[in-house]
Amino acid sequence: MKIRIENINKTFNLPTGGPLRVLEDMNLAIEQGDFVIILGESGCGKSTLLSMLAGLLPPSSGRIRVDNKEVVGPHPSISTVFQQPSLLPWLNVEENIAFGCKIRGELDDLEYRVNEFIEMTGLSGFEKSHPSELSVGMACRVSLARALIGHPEIFLLDEPFASLDTFRRSRLQEELINIWLSEEFTVVFVTHDIDEAVLLGNKIVLLGGQPSRIMDVINIDSRYPRKTTDESSFHFKTRILKKFKKAFEENRGL
Repeated sequence: MKIRIENINKTFNLPTGGPLRVLEDMNLAIEQGDFVIILGESGCGKSTLLSMLAGLLPPSSGRIRVDNKEVVGPHPSISTVFQQPSLLPWLNVEENIAFGCKIRGELDDLEYRVNEFIEMTGLSGFEKSHPSELSVGMACRVSLARALIGHPEIFLLDEPFASLDTFRRSRLQEELINIWLSEEFTVVFVTHDIDEAVLLGNKIVLLGGQPSRIMDVINIDSRYPRKTTDESSFHFKTRILKKFKKAFEENRGL
């Protein structure tokens, strides 16, 4: 599914009554099958943009279109994983993962698919555990499995691996890429980690400024799997760092 972000602006009203301009004049084309990284420092509006893509937050002006239809609310073909997992506390791990499929009536081989994602996300042995018995990292993995099992056409992720240890993060990054290459859905992935951005994305969107704007869009055609030590990865990291440094100096008037 194609996504079009057209002249998007977002302003919040502060408790003091004044406006807070977060995003300004944003235009972006995301093609079917893209793995788009939204990269920027904390507080630059990345999560706000993702919430608008998910139909959970309206833009102040402009519009977002998915396959030429304006996004005005949550869409059944869009799955979203936020930083903080939102699991149903009365359901166990396997029931939480299967919940969306059961609601939609997607029951074919459901038990097999649930077990497959439990193993993939390292949750074996915790199938009957409830959210209150899980660590934050484990709960995040349940949310990821629940989103992926439904075969989304658009997959939105807000720093989904931030709470995971290095080894688990690396494994899930690899699994996510493998699933994306196989199923060819469209991904929009928010992060402030440059290494993660270069490892995963085929298109990196740099946000910066006050209010935030799109500073640059970097296309990466390096083959998967990638390593942070690859020459091409180093090239893109250097380019990104220089861009952010230049933007920082311009904002400070240096």
